[in-house]
Amino acid sequence: MTQEEVLLLQSMPAASPSYGRPPCRFINREFFTIRYESDPAAIRQAVPEPLQPDGSNTVLYEWIKMPDSSGLGSYEESGIVIPCTFHNEPCNFTAQMYLDNGPAILGGREIWGFPKKWGRPCLEVEETETLTGKLFYNNIMVAMGTMPFKYNILNQEEIAKTIAKTQINLKLIPDVDGSPKIAQLVAYNLEDITVKGAWSGAARLSLTPHVNAPVADLPVKACIEGRHFIADLTLPYANVIHDYLK
Repeated sequence: MTQEEVLLLQSMPAASPSYGRPPCRFINREFFTIRYESDPAAIRQAVPEPLQPDGSNTVLYEWIKMPDSSGLGSYEESGIVIPCTFHNEPCNFTAQMYLDNGPAILGGREIWGFPKKWGRPCLEVEETETLTGKLFYNNIMVAMGTMPFKYNILNQEEIAKTIAKTQINLKLIPDVDGSPKIAQLVAYNLEDITVKGAWSGAARLSLTPHVNAPVADLPVKACIEGRHFIADLTLPYANVIHDYLK
């Protein structure tokens, strides 16, 4: 390969790219989120400066089912999102993510800095009435959330605004000697959003301590609300908003 050909490659390995080239279009992306009250000290510890927790002492635990994702395939995901501010502007910080798809893990980490690890999430309706999210890590169920199936209809325009809220990741990539090569806060906004349905209801969340999937490090004090929505959307490239090496 010539130098020009090398620079045109989209990802490793050179013989077969690990993921498609963004932007990524998601069709019928299904979300189940539980907003809950947690420990403010634990939240502060999980949020990197200069981000600031928004003061609500709340955390979002989420499951996402993605049956049709351009360049990434079909997969499910689960993890923790923390409401924050950056220079007094509201945003969400993605603290942990677990999923069962190689291209999404590799592309998510390398491009956007998503904190993705391999796990086995599952979102389904149990016994026709209960929306149920589960996350297994090392064959141990470390998270389970439930809410009634499609009880209360939500305003779809308001949900679209929620989906479009600025999302921020901490991107860390080492150099060949182990020293930091990239240490950034990366921001993106989902685009071309079409909400196809949205519902809310009471919810319950159970988290189990696990050293390699520490979702329980942000303990559940009280469940506030569950939300379930389905949307089409696009994940574009991101922007660096803070560089820790400069």
